[in-house]
Amino acid sequence: MPIIDMTVVEGAIAPSKTQPLLDELATILLRWEGAPDTEFFREVTWVYLHEIAAERLAVGGRPGGAPRFRIDITVPAGALSERRKAGLIGDVHTAVLTAAGLDPHSVHAMHVWTLIREVPEGSWGVAGQPVTYQALKSASAAERERTGAAE
Repeated sequence: MPIIDMTVVEGAIAPSKTQPLLDELATILLRWEGAPDTEFFREVTWVYLHEIAAERLAVGGRPGGAPRFRIDITVPAGALSERRKAGLIGDVHTAVLTAAGLDPHSVHAMHVWTLIREVPEGSWGVAGQPVTYQALKSASAAERERTGAAE
């Protein structure tokens, strides 16, 4: 049940690239969480795009200049090992730079920040009930068995 909140300056990503990027971010997150890429898991993987006006971004308290990209990823605690976090950060970074048409070897590469927030056990609720990481792992295993998805 991960959530991605991406905040960008309006126009930093071409409209034709926006929907493919949102889909790609969900795909990347499911892959690094180790969840099967099925309709069930896509239904509980939400990606929000927050576009802000350029004048609403300040860098060092001053007008922001070149666009910045903040990608906040919220997952249950324990869902990602350090290796998985590193892979997730790398793939998200590449996807955002590619969608924005930015050179990964330029200063713009430093303008993509990915933050992973882990929600402690018992602090995430769905349908009025707390959800545990073990319950999510069980749901993943059941979905794999139901769909024949590989691990």
